[in-house]
Amino acid sequence: MKNFGPDYYNISDFLSDEELLIQQTAFDFVKTEFLPLINEHYEKGTFPLELISKLGDLGFLGSSLPIESGGAGVTNIAYGLILHELERGDSGLRSFASVQGALVMYPIHAFGSSEQRAKWLSDLGKGIKIGCFGLTEPNFGSNPGGMATACKKDGDDWIINGSKMWITNGSIADIAIIWAKDGEGIIRGFILEKGMKGFTSNDIHGKLSLRASITSELSMVDVRVPDSSRLPNIEGLKGPLSCLTQARYGIAWGMLGAAVDCYNTALEYAKERKQFSKPIAGYQLTQAKLAEMITKITEAQLMVYRLGQLKDQGKMSFQQVSMAKRNNCAIARDIAKISREILGGNGITIDYSPIRHMANIESVYTYEGTHEMHTLIIGEDVTGLPSYD
Repeated sequence: MKNFGPDYYNISDFLSDEELLIQQTAFDFVKTEFLPLINEHYEKGTFPLELISKLGDLGFLGSSLPIESGGAGVTNIAYGLILHELERGDSGLRSFASVQGALVMYPIHAFGSSEQRAKWLSDLGKGIKIGCFGLTEPNFGSNPGGMATACKKDGDDWIINGSKMWITNGSIADIAIIWAKDGEGIIRGFILEKGMKGFTSNDIHGKLSLRASITSELSMVDVRVPDSSRLPNIEGLKGPLSCLTQARYGIAWGMLGAAVDCYNTALEYAKERKQFSKPIAGYQLTQAKLAEMITKITEAQLMVYRLGQLKDQGKMSFQQVSMAKRNNCAIARDIAKISREILGGNGITIDYSPIRHMANIESVYTYEGTHEMHTLIIGEDVTGLPSYD
C-alpha cells in the first residue's frame, strides 16, 4: 500500500516481502497492460479477452487456492492485494478474476470430485478455460432460497430447467456452476459445459455500469447433465453462500482499490489545478474533502487487513465479511463522488477515472448482497434476532 497509494497508518510495514512483491506485480500489470485499453473497452462495452491468459500466467486467478487446485498458494492478504490493484484498474477486471477464482474454482476445489478437480482447475487457473457462476435469477436476487431453477433425477442423469440473470462472463464461459433445486427442495450444484443441448446465453446490453465486463442471462431448457457433473460434496444453500463469502472478501479489497484510485486522481488534480492564483488543494474546503477521504480509506485498509489475517487463521466469519463488503462499498461510493466534485467539469469525462469508478460502484454496491441485506446480516448477528423471513 505504501508504494501505490495512501498508507497513512503504515500498514505496509506488516506485509511480507512476498505480499509486497505480489502487489507490485499486480500494479505493474494494470498500469502497463490494462490501463492503456480500458477507455476503449469501456466505451465499446467490451472486455479485453487477450488479457485473460496473462492473468493466468501471473497467478492472479484463484491465487489463494492451493497449487494443486490451480491456484498459487498465496496468503489471503496477498489475494486481497491482487484484487485491490485489479479494481484500481476497473471493476470489470476485478470482477472477472473474482468470479473465476472465488465463484468457479473455489466450489470445484471445495465441493467437487477428484475427477472434476483434475479436469477443470488447472485450466481455469491458467485462464485456458473460463467459468461463470449461476445463482441469481430474474425474480430471485437477495432471496436465493426462492430459487426457481429446477433439477430432476432421470436415471443416471439430471434434467435442469430455469434461467439465471446478471451472470458475469456468461457468454464467454466454457463452464457454468449452476445451482438448482430438486423435487425435495434441496439445492444442488452442477458443472454445465458450453454447448450442452438446451443451454444458451444472451448478453445484457445497455448497461451504464460495468461496461468493460460481459454480463449475460443463462437459459436452461431440459438440459441433460450426467451425475458426474454434479458437485458431490455439498447440498443446500451453504454451498452457494460459502462461494459468495469468498467473493465478498475480494470485493471488500477491490472497492478499496477503486477508492484509492479516485483519491489519488483527485489529490494530484487538486495540486495542479489553479483557481484564484493558487492550487485548489490550498483551499480549506478541498482539504476537508481530502482529509475525509484519506481517513475513510485508512479505516477500510485496517478492516480488510485484519479480515485477511482472520481468513488466513481460519477464524473469519461470514458476518465479518458482510461488514467489510458493506463498509468498503459505501466508502468507495462516497469517495468516487467527492473525487468527481474536486475534478469539476473535467470529472465527467472519460479522461479521468472517478466517473467510471463511480458508475461501476453502483453495480458492486448491489451485487453479491445489497447494502441493505448486509445491514440485516450484521443486525441479526449482534441482536440474535432475524428481521426477515
